Amino acid sequence: METGIDKLIQSVKEELQISYAFSDTCCIYKVPERLRELNEKAYTPRLVSIGPIHHCNDKLKAMEDHKRMYLQEFIARSGVSVEGFIEYIKENETRLRNCYAETIAFSSEYFIKMILMDAAFVIMLLLKWTYTDFRGSRDSIFYPPYKSIDVRVDICLLENQLPFFILDELSRLSTIIGNSPKATLIELTHWFFSCEWGPWAVWENLGSIEISEVKHLVDFLTIYHRPTEQQPIEELEVLTAPSVKDLHQAGVKFVLSSRKNLLDIKFDRNKGRLEIPRLKLDGRTEIIIRNMQAFEQCHGLKHGYVGDYICLMGLFLGASKDVEILVENRIVDNCLPSNEEVVQLFYNLNKQNSVWSGTFLFKGLIKDLNAFCERPWNKWKANLKQNYFNTPWAVLSVAGAVILLILTVIQSVCSILQVV
Repeated sequence: METGIDKLIQSVKEELQISYAFSDTCCIYKVPERLRELNEKAYTPRLVSIGPIHHCNDKLKAMEDHKRMYLQEFIARSGVSVEGFIEYIKENETRLRNCYAETIAFSSEYFIKMILMDAAFVIMLLLKWTYTDFRGSRDSIFYPPYKSIDVRVDICLLENQLPFFILDELSRLSTIIGNSPKATLIELTHWFFSCEWGPWAVWENLGSIEISEVKHLVDFLTIYHRPTEQQPIEELEVLTAPSVKDLHQAGVKFVLSSRKNLLDIKFDRNKGRLEIPRLKLDGRTEIIIRNMQAFEQCHGLKHGYVGDYICLMGLFLGASKDVEILVENRIVDNCLPSNEEVVQLFYNLNKQNSVWSGTFLFKGLIKDLNAFCERPWNKWKANLKQNYFNTPWAVLSVAGAVILLILTVIQSVCSILQVV
């Protein structure tokens, strides 16, 4: 007869057999509350759930029928039986579960069904986004009432992710991507991002992306913006930099960079040229930046490039005038209602932002900028040019003042000679 202690022992043993997500493959997280409370909407899907974290949200249940429609089409086009897909997911169930930081309470049967439906949905969405002949006339994502705006944002949220490997393996198993059209999952993902996020999808870096290193769609976005050059190792005493207005007054010239990678900000100390890649800001920009920032913090990446960029832009853009200067130089493409909203955007993003001075990506840059601004000659020259040489009348005024000064000196010297 089993005693109470025997039941307790058996219960503990069963608990220990559960594979909790403290594995090396863990990469999908619930956003920490300290970030979530800053902007709840930036991390919460509005229309569709992908993966287990928001699967039980009643507000998102309406899209389940849409997922079934996409799954039917996925299977019909792939030539692979449902059993084949289910068997593969079953074989990789532990690996899939270990990708999530939260313990998933779903049964094996329910979990496998959810993964299959959600993966088919994402794959078909990427195909339909690029190739219009994949779209059906009943598809409300691409036809009235046009749910595409919310869907394309929802699948870029950190809590709304599937491991990229399952998307890749199921698409390979189905051959739906390899047969028609002949495009890789990497290319389809890029085309989706470039259509939706424009400057955030850097085509030049596409060739360097290995499909095996992509953890999920949010990670895909961060990989785009890895710096092309390693920064020198040096100490940084104070993490501060002049604002754009201060740099302008010190004589720094702002130039739109030909580079697309947002992190490729370069300063030529000799010419006083600061080259910055174009930054487009609209109503959805904050969502994308926040989810990349959250992934970076949760995953404990060695270098927080997104956080470093947020910090730098916060230092640069402290007032509306700073934004105005970058807009005038075509560096900032501002689709927000005002320049003040850009300032507020980076101010808010810098709350709970994680930055370490020892690994700060732009420490060499701000060190050079601070040194440039501290030189009196640079400030004097810039002030003379900006305040006295900016109009023909100002030039004549300065010239007249110089001539008057020279005549005054000559007159003084003559007076002294006469006395002598």
